[in-house]
Amino acid sequence: MTATDVLVGDVSTTRPVRAYRLPIVLASFGVLSLVVFGVLGSAGSTTTFGVSTSTDFFMIDPIRLPSQVTATVLSVLALLLAAYSFLRVRQGLRVGTWVPVVFGVIWVFTFLVWAVTDKSTSLVSLFQGSLLLAVPLAFGALGGLLNERAGVVNIAIEGQLLLGAFGAAVFGSITGNAYLGLVAAPVAGLLIGSLLALFTVKYSVNQIIVGVVLNVFAVGLTSFLFSSVLKENAATLNSPPRLSTLPIPLLSEIPVLGPVLFRQSIIVYLLYIAVAVIAVALFRTRWGLRVRAVGEHPQAADTVGINVNKTRWGNVLLGSAVAGLGGAFFTLGSVGAFGQEMTAGKGYIALAAMILGRWSPVGALGAALLFGFADKLQQVLGVLETPIPNQFMLMLPYVVTIFAVAGLVGRVRGPAAAGEPYVKG
Repeated sequence: MTATDVLVGDVSTTRPVRAYRLPIVLASFGVLSLVVFGVLGSAGSTTTFGVSTSTDFFMIDPIRLPSQVTATVLSVLALLLAAYSFLRVRQGLRVGTWVPVVFGVIWVFTFLVWAVTDKSTSLVSLFQGSLLLAVPLAFGALGGLLNERAGVVNIAIEGQLLLGAFGAAVFGSITGNAYLGLVAAPVAGLLIGSLLALFTVKYSVNQIIVGVVLNVFAVGLTSFLFSSVLKENAATLNSPPRLSTLPIPLLSEIPVLGPVLFRQSIIVYLLYIAVAVIAVALFRTRWGLRVRAVGEHPQAADTVGINVNKTRWGNVLLGSAVAGLGGAFFTLGSVGAFGQEMTAGKGYIALAAMILGRWSPVGALGAALLFGFADKLQQVLGVLETPIPNQFMLMLPYVVTIFAVAGLVGRVRGPAAAGEPYVKG
């Protein structure tokens, strides 16, 4: 090694790496917001948001905002955040996660003010619907991260959601009890999970290929049973009761937060519990330490006495049951009957939520809420007949998914051993 090599090496290691992608993205969206929603907005128009329901402790009058002025002020705030992120990067400092989060909230609200100009909508209904639509995505993401934390990539979330929805519909119809149907959903998800574990853990088959095949298997199986069995016996096999709303006393009467968070069905409350339990179990218990060790360094875990493949088996089955539980939302919490391919790709969006959430239960929930909000927003704006083309509104949830994963996540590292079979040598 020459002196020049040493000098170059020293310079390359000490020079701060400045990634201006985030400031550029934020500034671009900030300028777009200022021009389209602010400068070109409708002068003299107002936007009305409802924030109360009839069962709240006290009523809050609808909020009426001057559309153009509000959009302009919010756009300027967004640009200030973009400038702050630029300065942080220029100084070689880390930009906090709160910056893109707050920017996103401001930008979305600015868009909402512009889109609902001269109309009114209920924020409570919007947020409540967003949480509901996020339920299957969150359960799917939690199932996926339980698998990947142990080193198994779970592309089969779509199939687990679909089979969970099917099992919940059939058993709920047979028993006439939505809660028994809810119990059947994770059991149905275990069918896909057991096959996934068998081929990936025991026989070391490529995990991506197995996941795709299992999704196709789930679609084919449920479509065949739907057309040959459920259609002809819809009254007895495909008419499950829906989960009833269970308002929590006092908490459900808090304005805005009460109806959104505490006036839901049991499957939403189970989601709260699942996120808390998995977060604590993964990062605060001996079991979680073992799982993460298996997902990061399986050989090292093996040398200290951890049974790698047994741990992977357990996590694949557990994750599949959690994802299957999310499938019950489609039949017991939303539609009230099973339909062919009714999950409509939600399993893949759940996979994106897991990545966007950086393999964290709380992060996965936050990402699922983002995608659920985009889905609900396109429904609300479609009903309001806004000037946005209907085709774009249908694309909105998927555009948000692509932008969030490609634009915000950037380079992230999942569990190091995810996707790699472990053969004890």
